[in-house]
Formats: sequence, C-alpha cells, structure tokens
Amino acid sequence: MEQVLLLNITYEPLRIINWKKAVTMLTLGKVEVLEEYGTEIHSVSFTLKLPSVVRLLMMAKKPKTSVKFSRQNIYARDKYHCQYCGRKFPTEDLSYDHVIPKSRGGKTVWTNIVTACLACNRKKGGRTPKEARMRLIRKPTEPKWLPALRVTIGYKTIPHSWRDYLYWNVELVE
Repeated sequence: MEQVLLLNITYEPLRIINWKKAVTMLTLGKVEVLEEYGTEIHSVSFTLKLPSVVRLLMMAKKPKTSVKFSRQNIYARDKYHCQYCGRKFPTEDLSYDHVIPKSRGGKTVWTNIVTACLACNRKKGGRTPKEARMRLIRKPTEPKWLPALRVTIGYKTIPHSWRDYLYWNVELVE
C-alpha cells in the first residue's frame, strides 16, 4: 500500500512511514495531514482519505547519525579525486586505499581510507605513503555532511504530493 512522507513541525522531511503508522499517529493527535492520496480507508466508525504527507505537531529531534561508511561515500567525501595524484576519475577507475596498510595494523575506518586511482594504488602497494614517496593531498577524516534527504533512496518516482516538501537539491526521477 502507499507510503507517507513524515515531516517535522518545521516541515523538514524526517522519513517515510507506512500508511497504518500515519493513521495511528493521526488518531492519537500527533500529526496533521497536509496532503492526501485519492484512496479512502474505511473503518466501522469513520472514513478518511489516505494521507500522503503528514507533519508532526511537536518538534522531533533529528537523530544524530553518522555518514554510512561505504565505498561510494568515500569517493563522495574525496570528490572523486585520487588523494595521491589529485586527478578526478570516474567511479570505475577508482579504488580505495588504506593509508596505513592492513598488513601493518591499519584499520578500515574513515581516518585511514582515501580514494585512489588504480595506478597510484598499485604504485603505493602495501607501503605507507612516506615509504612509497607519495604525498597525501588531504588527510582522511570522517565526513560531517549527511545526505539532504535519505528517504528517497530506492524510489524510482516520488509521489507528486511530496514534491513541495522535498529539498530543492534532491533529484527527482519522472
């Protein structure tokens, strides 16, 4: 059945919830309906249009989440640039490199992984940058950014009724 966009009291998108949760929150007086689908839902005592966008009536704290550690997010953090030669590459020509090699106790964490082109990664091999006489352009750190709107992941099309509530920098697929 249909999904519902949940907004904070400030109209910021929080997440997608299922329609049953949205109706429960509505009957408990926790949300107001801003947009509806054309479908109606019926109970013994009432009928209402299926909510499409609901807004919390009390402020919800945004969960303090960190950026998911993934190959794609490493590339995004480094702006698809090799951190050794500085050139920008398409994803298929990139890999990630352990600054301190795993064989030397280096961990697979934000502060020890950088984007590297295939040639630089081969050149560095299992050595430290100093041993390979290579210089890091930027020291790796855990990114502080969060995707502007994670709720759209996995959706090929966004319900039309949600469009006014999504940030302008989210790409919508028709």
